[in-house]
Amino acid sequence: MWVTEDLQPLPRNIYGATKVAAEDLCELVHRDHGLPCVILRTARFFPEPDDTAAIREGYSTANAQLNELLYRRVDIADVAQAHQRAVERADSIGFGRFVVSATTPFARTDVSDLRRDAPSVVRRYFPGFEQAYTDLGWRMFPVIDRVYDSTRARAALGWEPRHDFASGLERVAAGLDARSALAGRIGEKGYHRS
Repeated sequence: MWVTEDLQPLPRNIYGATKVAAEDLCELVHRDHGLPCVILRTARFFPEPDDTAAIREGYSTANAQLNELLYRRVDIADVAQAHQRAVERADSIGFGRFVVSATTPFARTDVSDLRRDAPSVVRRYFPGFEQAYTDLGWRMFPVIDRVYDSTRARAALGWEPRHDFASGLERVAAGLDARSALAGRIGEKGYHRS
């Protein structure tokens, strides 16, 4: 699926339900009292290993997180910049919900192909990715089931994420960490048991 602000969230647990409720409360306060409220629906940005056992066991953390920059991850440096832009523009926006994710290279028309054979779609956009991955002993996910689209956030907030799959791929091919310097300085906090 193509995830935009128009997609109605379907919470899977109490955490998701409280996030949706909080968004609705913010909208209510804006409507009733005029308080500017900008909601940023951030993609994954935490450095910890994946919370899904199959991903933790099948991919290194760095491999999985670079893969995710294609469709559902954002670097924390870009998250911080999005928050700064939201504060700066809150008065002019009034109320808004925005998906904050690395800029995806994909188009809506890629969704069904990504669900069948993600590596072939990635290859169309990044013909050299496989060599870098082979050199590192990495793999692309076989399927990608959703793509977060941050187009509205970039336009409304004047936000330009600097960290995406292309920049991360370039960095790892050069022997560097795909993440920003800020992400490296923050490090892992260990939010779940693995």
